[in-house]
Amino acid sequence: MLSKKTSVWNNLDWISILLYLLLVTAGWFSICGASFEFDSVGWFNPSGRPGAQLIWIGLSFVLIFVILMLDANFFSVFAYFIYAAIILLLIITIFVAPDIKGSRSWLFIGTMRVQPAEFAKFAVALALAKYMSAYGFRLKYLKSYLIVLAIIATPIICIIMQREAGSALMFLAFFFMLYREGMSGYVLLGGISAMTFFVLSLKYSDVIFGFTPIGEMLVLAIVQIMTLAIAYSVKPNAIQLKISAGVTAGAYILGIAVSFFVQFNFVWIAWGLMLLTAGYLVYLSLKNWVTQYLLVLLFMLLSAGFLYSVDYVFDKVLEPHHQTRIKVVLGLEDDPRGVGYNVNQSKIAIGSGGFLGKGFLNGTQTKLKYVPEQATDFIFCTVGEEEGFAGAALVVIAFTILIIRIYILAEKQKNAFARIYGHCTASLFFVHFLVNIGMVVGLTPVIGIPLPFFSYGGSSLWAFTILLFIFLRLDAARKER
Repeated sequence: MLSKKTSVWNNLDWISILLYLLLVTAGWFSICGASFEFDSVGWFNPSGRPGAQLIWIGLSFVLIFVILMLDANFFSVFAYFIYAAIILLLIITIFVAPDIKGSRSWLFIGTMRVQPAEFAKFAVALALAKYMSAYGFRLKYLKSYLIVLAIIATPIICIIMQREAGSALMFLAFFFMLYREGMSGYVLLGGISAMTFFVLSLKYSDVIFGFTPIGEMLVLAIVQIMTLAIAYSVKPNAIQLKISAGVTAGAYILGIAVSFFVQFNFVWIAWGLMLLTAGYLVYLSLKNWVTQYLLVLLFMLLSAGFLYSVDYVFDKVLEPHHQTRIKVVLGLEDDPRGVGYNVNQSKIAIGSGGFLGKGFLNGTQTKLKYVPEQATDFIFCTVGEEEGFAGAALVVIAFTILIIRIYILAEKQKNAFARIYGHCTASLFFVHFLVNIGMVVGLTPVIGIPLPFFSYGGSSLWAFTILLFIFLRLDAARKER
């Protein structure tokens, strides 16, 4: 038994562990910089943020030791139990958590508070790996899709009920893993198209319903040309599709150009072209007995319907502060003293750092508390101001290497459970890293997503530590004899 436990340490991927230690250390120093001046109790005092974070880091090492000492089969055997326990905790949180800034997502255990939504990420990863690694599993079956979606959707619904929409969105990262495991590329394309159409609809929200037909024709043209391009990918040698795409593009260009000079609503022509395309796809499907053409037709109809539903969803479903944040990012609204204040101050802080930064504890924007949430969601601006472009680039490089390393190790796994869990881990790190830094520099909406190992707080640190080291334990088992 002793030799087996010794082999765990010998077989660990120490490159990933060194990157973990580097990021956690850099994160703690960033919290020190962000908390300097208004946390006067000292860095090692547990009543201050640096001291509290240091305790959580120490407890993380305890978690690491426990995870590495467990048998690798433990995580597969108890995957469903862990998932069920976390879901139960999420449901309890909805009813007993206090309201904090409009969110009911924190549970208080004595003086410590915990956010169960963070721990749901590795629980979902375990449940997905368990179900998808079962003998005979095939993602192409409808039943398999529905069960996989239910595993992902259940915590999303619970977290949305806690009024934590930003955290809920992070669970969409699992679709990258599903694509790797055989999910149709059309599903991923549909998700990317939905985001694209969402942005286009908002950009042209004034014109989609008739103030001027040009905007409506533009978005309908994009939908139709994308539809023909996808149809062409089904059977690339279909010369008729090439001709149809060319004629359609020409008709739209001519219609948009003429509409500048003639007062006529060419949108009806656009819908006429859409109906002709729909009829043509049905004809191709019946002629060649290729059902994929009907799926392409469904994509076109759903895309058109989605375009006209965006305004309703935006106005009736999203919270007002979410609406404003999205408008600010898309340049539809300027709110420098309201929702846009955080991002503006964050960009000022990062820009003021220059190439080499102002030096540790010398950041004026963060020291004077101009940036709200600078120790949590906006911790990266502290890195940019104190360490400059060079320091921020090193953090980005370290995260990139870690994510790529996890992906490479996932591909080397000998069993499906470890491989699927590894891809879940890489996807979650990638999405959190991308969204948080994009949020800080104003490229994505502000949705309150922590930067792994950097943002202040025990829940995020422990959750990502558990997520990473379960995978490293599974990877070590691959090398054990």
